[in-house]
Amino acid sequence: MRTKIHAASLVALMIAAPAMAQDAPQSGADALGGPSALAVFVAADGSEVGTVTLTPNDDGSVTLSGGIQGMAPGDHGFHFHQTGECDPSTNFESAGSHFNPTDAQHGLDNPEGPHLGDMPNVTAGEDGVVRVELTSDLVTLEEGQEGSLFDDDGTAIIIHSGPDDQTTDPSGDSGDRIACAVVEPGAAVE
Repeated sequence: MRTKIHAASLVALMIAAPAMAQDAPQSGADALGGPSALAVFVAADGSEVGTVTLTPNDDGSVTLSGGIQGMAPGDHGFHFHQTGECDPSTNFESAGSHFNPTDAQHGLDNPEGPHLGDMPNVTAGEDGVVRVELTSDLVTLEEGQEGSLFDDDGTAIIIHSGPDDQTTDPSGDSGDRIACAVVEPGAAVE
């Protein structure tokens, strides 16, 4: 008798499991139906130096997390740029200016700003590694929305040689472009 009850329970569970899974709460990109994205950084010599994953949040913001190596210790400007192209032979000028579809002034501390591509500085430790963990509520991973990183010509992320002062227009006086990554839609680090 006990075997029949267990067998019947098992069959009922097998039938109900797919329906229960459909009703289960989801998290991250799955819950939002939107993609995560991956940005693979290259240095001026063309070598890969790190990756950052971009993940949409329930409130529409985007969390960036990952690491980049080979940077000078200290603070570095970190911005989204308007074109998804990272050509080291152009000193990454191929990425264009800061991502600024709203024509705002530069800087998170600028009363006339910020650009949608403005982000806080990132810091490289004494080991030369930048550990990125930040959230931007200025951009989205949803195509067709204002501030979407997935526009017609894509978007890049640039790391600059110096810190961004968060006020000087147009680029925060943050120095040379030393690493670049194209934001690739639909990719994620497992």
